[in-house]
Amino acid sequence: MADTVTATPAQQIPPKRPYWTERRRSQLTAYTFISPFFLLFAIFGLYPILFTIYLSFFKWDALGPMKYVGFKNYELITGDPTFWISFSNTLIMALMGTVPQLILALFVAVMLNSAMNRFKNTFRIFYFMPNITSIVAVTLVFSTMFGNNGMVNWILNSFGLDSVPFNSGWWGVKIAISTMVMWRWMGYNAIIFLSGLQSIPTDIYEAARIDGATRGQQLIYITLPLLRPFILFVTLVSTIGALQLFTEPYVFLGQSGTGSTRQEGVTMVTYLYNEAFKNGFFGTAAATAVLLLFATILFSLLNMMLSSRMGGDTGGGKA
Repeated sequence: MADTVTATPAQQIPPKRPYWTERRRSQLTAYTFISPFFLLFAIFGLYPILFTIYLSFFKWDALGPMKYVGFKNYELITGDPTFWISFSNTLIMALMGTVPQLILALFVAVMLNSAMNRFKNTFRIFYFMPNITSIVAVTLVFSTMFGNNGMVNWILNSFGLDSVPFNSGWWGVKIAISTMVMWRWMGYNAIIFLSGLQSIPTDIYEAARIDGATRGQQLIYITLPLLRPFILFVTLVSTIGALQLFTEPYVFLGQSGTGSTRQEGVTMVTYLYNEAFKNGFFGTAAATAVLLLFATILFSLLNMMLSSRMGGDTGGGKA
């Protein structure tokens, strides 16, 4: 008979591995350090978004009980002509304020990056100062400039042109507000473009100059393609900011005496504000915010698609 080997108790029961290993301690430490961001984002970012979506299906005046109405709030705002006017105003002012702003910001960045500029650091501070100035203060100054007897109309009259009703005209209000937005954010975008220009190796420009490329050719074939990530970022941020335009039209129209509800300058955010805090319809205001969120996502995706098509690979040809 073959000898049988019996296992000892020490061989049958493997040693228990401790739960708090060195790896788990390191992971707990890392998650502890980054947890404040996620907690603050959940409280002040994620919860308001989810509650706004939830509130958009209810009728509520912020005092009484909430009443479920389904998609009635969305039907009310989409059937309101003022909502569509605010939507079109937002798009028009976004286009008028963003496109010239990006072109001027790129031009300023190229000038600041030029070796001929002796006071680059000083000019960088001057161009960035509007971004750190109070929006309300900027709007009050521009309200005076674009008033009926303001400096802008005085300049127009000096050249024999008629005064423009910047505080009441359909296009005058949009021009004034778009100018404020463009002046405020041009320096910020120029600094971002400048950081992108300084990240481009100078060897590429030197090789292009040796091959006989002009400054215009260098800008088109070297600078703009290599600046594509920065252009995409600035375009996205500017588009999102333009769709959330509120302070400039609200303060400007309030100072002009026409009120923030005038259709010439009402935006989606001012429409939302009026629905909630003037009319007491928090449900329709929440529905407006949800539609604004989807519009922002849609235009952001559209910007990314257009940028990827414009900056797509052009290679593949034979050498």
